[in-house]
Amino acid sequence: MGVCMSKDSQLLQCPVDKAIVASTASTTVSNAPPLVPRDVEDLRQNAGNGDVHNFSYNELRLATRNFRPDQILGEGGFGTVYKGVIDENVRPGFRSTEVAVKELNQEGFQGDREWLAEVNYLGHLSHPNLVKLIGYCCEDKHRLLVYEYMASGSLEKQLFRRVCLTMPWSTRMKIALGAAKGLAFLHGAERPIIYRDFKTSNILLDVDYNAKLSDFGLAKDGPMGDQTHVSTRVMGTYGYAAPEYVMTGHLTARSDVYGFGVVLLEMLIGRKAMDKSRPSHEHNLVEWARPLLIHNKKLLKILDPRMEGQYSIKTAQKVANLAYQCLSQNPKGRPNMSQVVEILAAFQEQPETPEDMLFQSGGSCVTLYEVREGKVDDSIDRKKILSKSESDGVTKTPGQEKIGGREWQEQERVACYVLMFARLR
Repeated sequence: MGVCMSKDSQLLQCPVDKAIVASTASTTVSNAPPLVPRDVEDLRQNAGNGDVHNFSYNELRLATRNFRPDQILGEGGFGTVYKGVIDENVRPGFRSTEVAVKELNQEGFQGDREWLAEVNYLGHLSHPNLVKLIGYCCEDKHRLLVYEYMASGSLEKQLFRRVCLTMPWSTRMKIALGAAKGLAFLHGAERPIIYRDFKTSNILLDVDYNAKLSDFGLAKDGPMGDQTHVSTRVMGTYGYAAPEYVMTGHLTARSDVYGFGVVLLEMLIGRKAMDKSRPSHEHNLVEWARPLLIHNKKLLKILDPRMEGQYSIKTAQKVANLAYQCLSQNPKGRPNMSQVVEILAAFQEQPETPEDMLFQSGGSCVTLYEVREGKVDDSIDRKKILSKSESDGVTKTPGQEKIGGREWQEQERVACYVLMFARLR
């Protein structure tokens, strides 16, 4: 989850701003969306938020096997997420559904406002690239949210695992496009919604590695009419937050574009946005890598070596140039998310077989890696973003889409055994 940041970029635990919850009626699927509750008591009195179910604490206790430790999917400042199943044994007549249950930690960074923001936004929004909110619980002091279960976990988990199969180029581009579509949907609402906490841990992946945005606790309605920005207390995650937002508290949709650029850079380079285990000048990924993105020879030296042979040089240069534009210090120099979607969609190639994802193009070995220990204006158009790498005349080098979660995990297990066996020899 996101945390507050001061203007000198030090992490702080700040109180949340008071105007975090607002109507999202313009982006709902139904023609007559329900009234947005203003507080938890209002939500209790108007239980039954469209297709979102109001669960009792006992029902969610049954669904998670009494919140057993072996059901934990993850933990953070917000609390703990458990895997569960809601079926007839939990609620009569309910179709058996795998779920993720997030229980708010009452001593954590988040409170009722952030929890209610998630209910309000995800309860009224529907899009293939937003995680589905199935229900909630606000019984007594309990605050829980029930989401669809995402079998492949977060992008952070998949991208930065210590020992595993390489996430292929085509899968990374598929995830980037899906996440971009989710942001474009939010920004394109009649009342734009600014996500405000775009990062790898908030991008969840289903069994086919389709990306969905989760965790709307920091989401905020964007500017309307003649407004150029929304003034708000700075909140988010250091390393992903746009510099102008950190310095002024002025929030716009272009703030999300910057966060997207950071994530795209992480996928290109294979490094985290902040990594104190690196040399000091490489701690901040954007500060170190952005200047290198528009220098082709230097770019090829910093791209994730685990993806070698999986992409053309020209395509990599175009994606790098897109990341460079998204990370512009000038917010007006960044493309909007609709333009980002258009550009990334153009890079998508015909899906290949699962076997192609697991093997390098030039050989027959599974690609294994081990992370080392310790560690412009608003009218900017697509042609302008692509022109830099087009003009360099670099030739392509010789050269993978989806794979089921269980199949991926099985291949990963075999790959890890191969690595261990090689070490023993």
